[in-house]
Amino acid sequence: MITPPKNRSLTPEALAMMDTIARSGSFAAAAREMGKVPSALTYSVRQLEDALDVLLFDRSSRQAHLTAAGQELLIEGRRLLMEMDSVANRVRRIATGWESELTIAVDDAMARRALFDLVEAFYQIPCEGETRNGPPTRLKLRTEVLSGTWEALISGQADLAIGTSAQAPTGSVHSELMGNLEMVFCVAPHHPLAQASQPLDTAAIAQHRIITVADTARSLTPITVGVVPGQDVLTMPSMAAKLEALLRGLGCGNLPASMVRRHLEAGRLVQLTTLRGVHSFPSHYAWRNSGSNGAQPPGRALSWWLQQLASPTTRRALLEQHEGLIL
Repeated sequence: MITPPKNRSLTPEALAMMDTIARSGSFAAAAREMGKVPSALTYSVRQLEDALDVLLFDRSSRQAHLTAAGQELLIEGRRLLMEMDSVANRVRRIATGWESELTIAVDDAMARRALFDLVEAFYQIPCEGETRNGPPTRLKLRTEVLSGTWEALISGQADLAIGTSAQAPTGSVHSELMGNLEMVFCVAPHHPLAQASQPLDTAAIAQHRIITVADTARSLTPITVGVVPGQDVLTMPSMAAKLEALLRGLGCGNLPASMVRRHLEAGRLVQLTTLRGVHSFPSHYAWRNSGSNGAQPPGRALSWWLQQLASPTTRRALLEQHEGLIL
């Protein structure tokens, strides 16, 4: 059997095959997903192992367990596939001006109603030469919290970040101030703090559980806001879950004023004053520089979003237009 050179064995198809087997957990399941018979898939893996002169899978069990070498190939292979997709995106962008994909990281405190208004408007952009309505760019939205919003941007996982809590931490991105996000400290009417004397001091708050939303950062240092040392903490996965926990009286905490306004008016939540006063945090939007030196202008999709975000009305809506949100 003629063994292909090692540098010709690591094709996109071979890397994608490794990824499919690892995700599905078995050769049989991977074969079904890829539309092949198991024997053909096993033969392809064996060819790759022979070409690299390594064992990629441990065949002592019926499951497809990667060896250490196989795990390394999987990690690097996924990275290479992402880089190849990035090259394809750049090629299409150069040819048409529209990015193939635009990923937007949105902080969970931003108003979803305003965000979906923007998404709807984006898909209504008339584009010549397109057989379907809207631009050819595929939008990908991801929800992040606190430092996770920055991390998604500076790590290259997002092209635009909306609702960052600080200015650009590096010179590789641009940022603009959206406005101040007003937070309200509140509890359910049956929570003990609802009957406490106000304004509340730190000692009084520390005696009760505080509800927070987990920072989604993995590499950057996570941020925790408003927690007193030694205080009991209930960490929720989203702002919507935090609101539900507050309504149930599971603790106290801060939420955007516009998110809780209707609950305060209906008496389902009670706003409390503290010695720290009103919490208001500056909120920004940011985007990565294009090109190695930042001189390349952004693609047409990112340019459209930046144009919308330059509007004071749009910025205010993203900070305040929580009414009508289904929680």
